[in-house]
Amino acid sequence: MKFIDPNLGVPLPERDYGGNCLIYDPDNRTDPFHNIWDKLDGFVPAHFLGWYLKTLMIRDWWMCMIISVMFEFLEYSLEHQLPNFSECWWDHWIMDVILCNGLGIYCGMKTLGWLSLKTYKWQGLWNIPTYKGKMKRIAFQFTPYSWVKFEWKPASSLRRWLAVCGIIFIFLLAELNTFYLKFVLWMPPEHYLVLLRLVFYVNVGGVAMREIYDFMDDPKFHKKLGQQAWLVAAITATEFLIVVKYDPYTLTLSLPFYITQCWILGIMLILTWTVWRFFIRDITLRYKEIRRQKQEHKYGKDKDKCLSNGDGHAILADEHSENKLKEKKL
Repeated sequence: MKFIDPNLGVPLPERDYGGNCLIYDPDNRTDPFHNIWDKLDGFVPAHFLGWYLKTLMIRDWWMCMIISVMFEFLEYSLEHQLPNFSECWWDHWIMDVILCNGLGIYCGMKTLGWLSLKTYKWQGLWNIPTYKGKMKRIAFQFTPYSWVKFEWKPASSLRRWLAVCGIIFIFLLAELNTFYLKFVLWMPPEHYLVLLRLVFYVNVGGVAMREIYDFMDDPKFHKKLGQQAWLVAAITATEFLIVVKYDPYTLTLSLPFYITQCWILGIMLILTWTVWRFFIRDITLRYKEIRRQKQEHKYGKDKDKCLSNGDGHAILADEHSENKLKEKKL
């Protein structure tokens, strides 16, 4: 890393956000809320801006909230490996999930609503007569050419469910890579390479998410997954391999037993729900539908038989009355 920046290659002190978790510290009379102010650093606007951009990429409130909450669980689980993950409970759930992440997701969803309602009428810059119109056209150059609302519908089919789980896994792995790469490569959070990596991910990730959605939504037209989606997956895997190569000791620190039990329970619940939703439930519904169709078919046959019998009796009665009239005439 020193070939890129001579200031790099120096071990960094890893900051611990845990410790004293009192929101109000009565022992500190000058500033009883000093624990809150100590936690307010550059990560607060970074969390907000990051989740604002992620919402623009994912375009789904539920998926964003699931990834946000899941990452906090990962921080709980891996704080024995990275001291940076050690935070107070209110830092996890109030400052991160509700305030920073939640506010970023809310603003992102509002922006999505505006982009979906916005009329996209692109016109050449020199064809606009007014100066104000030209400036507005230049500003709109940084907005999308068109807009597609993402409807992931993860429970609609097994294919979409596995794809959504894969997207969540890649997002969480990319988030973890951010912290592990800084720890392994001794890169301070404010370094320009960290920012460039995030900017790169935002631009490439936005295209990748559109390619994944098109591949899921219309597999007949989009027969192959897009290049940018494969590129993001390959970069994320390569970053993880870099961490494995240069610091295998940190990654091999075993999880505490109770955390392992919690993750096994969570994975088992997800697998159980998957089997029930896409196999057992579908088989049961299919069996009920076949049984209902058989009953309707049988009922229809009985009804047709009754109607045919009724028509036959009516014809015989008409013939009998005609014969009587002929006999009278004779």
